[in-house]
Amino acid sequence: MMDLFEKCRKYDRAKQVQAAGVYPYFRAIESTSGSSVVTQGKRRVMIGSNNYLGLTHHPRVQEAAKKAIERFGTGCTGSRFLNGNLVLHEELEARLAKFLGKESCLVYATGFLANQGTLSSLVSRNDVIYSDRENHASIIEGTQVALGDTIKFKHNDMVDLERVLANTRKKYDGAVIIADGVFSMSGDIFDVERAAELAKAYECRLFIDDAHAVGVLGPHGEGTGHHFGIQNDVDVVVGTFSKSFASIGGFVAAKEEVIHYMKHVARPFIFSAAMPPAAVAAVLECLKIVESEPQHLMNLRRNAAKMKTEIEGLGFNTLNSQTPIIPLLIGDDYAAFQFTQKLYENGVFATPVVRPAVPEGCALIRTSYMASHTDEDLDYVLEILDKLGREFGIIGCGSKQSELASLAQQHFGV
Repeated sequence: MMDLFEKCRKYDRAKQVQAAGVYPYFRAIESTSGSSVVTQGKRRVMIGSNNYLGLTHHPRVQEAAKKAIERFGTGCTGSRFLNGNLVLHEELEARLAKFLGKESCLVYATGFLANQGTLSSLVSRNDVIYSDRENHASIIEGTQVALGDTIKFKHNDMVDLERVLANTRKKYDGAVIIADGVFSMSGDIFDVERAAELAKAYECRLFIDDAHAVGVLGPHGEGTGHHFGIQNDVDVVVGTFSKSFASIGGFVAAKEEVIHYMKHVARPFIFSAAMPPAAVAAVLECLKIVESEPQHLMNLRRNAAKMKTEIEGLGFNTLNSQTPIIPLLIGDDYAAFQFTQKLYENGVFATPVVRPAVPEGCALIRTSYMASHTDEDLDYVLEILDKLGREFGIIGCGSKQSELASLAQQHFGV
């Protein structure tokens, strides 16, 4: 027999990185503004945030949160199923359903719970989930809770998806194809058009997690389905409020009968405390701003386009991202930690992505851009990236760039 805590005593991976002085996690932020943070008394340009529309400091959002606290207090102290259901929750659900073009919507305490609750309640024992291999951890956890089987297909590979559908679909009753609309590490966009065709051909439902797409893709930020103009072919949309909507919480949007069912059977919804009033009010105000102030989305797209062009012009491999998430392919895990630490020391806050989040030898620096970044911010980031990229031999070295291009093609298909 072994003591339950033995695995804890033996775990030393993070301690090795800490000892090397390049540990990039849990950096304590002392204050924030629209595009920067203060840590250890120094301002640093933030390029690791999901605050895509830059609304966390919008005065209307802050005021809405304050007023909600004054009216409802700081928390609901119970689940919405019983004593925690506010008129604010229901107003948000109605407005969000309309914005997304769906019949109905259900708000969860977090986006993670929204995926768990939706999959666990919809997928029964003789059903099947077809899941993209690079789906977010919340989808993976949801597939593990669901009673049905899960079959994975190669990342964003519709040929492989059709292969597994042709080989397995007849073995099951219900089926769902599930993927992120925008993949959180690589920044690429799921091929919703082809997936929708396959869903129809093989009698599957199509489920898209738009956590990184709502507020970003679509004519007005409505998400991936709207980006392709086939929103009616997406049966279920799940998302979070912790990114473009500057708060915390999650949602699922679908037909009214589906939402009604989940309200009464989804345990992660029924047995979780409701989103607190300030969070709900902040999201409501963000939604109103998205609908009335298009300049935020325009600024986001302008900044993302500038950084993609300039970063690729420097010679970095960005995995052909088409979104504000622009990864820098580094290769070695330790090199990614070192690069991130050097960025930090030079006043740029970014985050590394290492195995198991990416294949071994394919470590990334995940950079992401916001509507609130100024040209001065972005030009400074480009200056530091150019300096460090050459210092580390990531750019300006033909053999290294060829090596990274080969890795990108082999592991990411770009």
